[in-house]
Amino acid sequence: MLKVFLINGAVIALAVVIHYEFLYQFTMVMPRLRIRHRFRILLGVFAALTAHTLEIWIFAAAYFFMDKTAGWGHLQGSYDGSLLSSVYFSFTAFTTLGLGDIEPTGNMRYLVGLESLTGFVLITWTASFLYLEMTRYWDRD
Repeated sequence: MLKVFLINGAVIALAVVIHYEFLYQFTMVMPRLRIRHRFRILLGVFAALTAHTLEIWIFAAAYFFMDKTAGWGHLQGSYDGSLLSSVYFSFTAFTTLGLGDIEPTGNMRYLVGLESLTGFVLITWTASFLYLEMTRYWDRD
């Protein structure tokens, strides 16, 4: 059980640190951009989408390797064992969509639940960040 806790914690910590760094770096770069303020917001949206996609790929890599390693459980259903199937599954978990065409078994289920919680928190964090940036720059053009 300790191994499950440590691996899950490491994957979540990596996703949170990546998200923090994307938002922090964008906050540092935003005032120096010599473009119209409304385009700064568009860049912020694209940066956030890039961060979320990277985070989803990190969870997907964990699922892919867990599926190939004994003791973690498996992904079953419409899962073909490929990395892209792991990415698809990760997108549905991260966004809390949860279509149900791929189902985790065993200890992998804990990371899936934690990914949904992490995704919800990071998406909400992004929405708050973009709202603050919009209120800061929206009417300046």
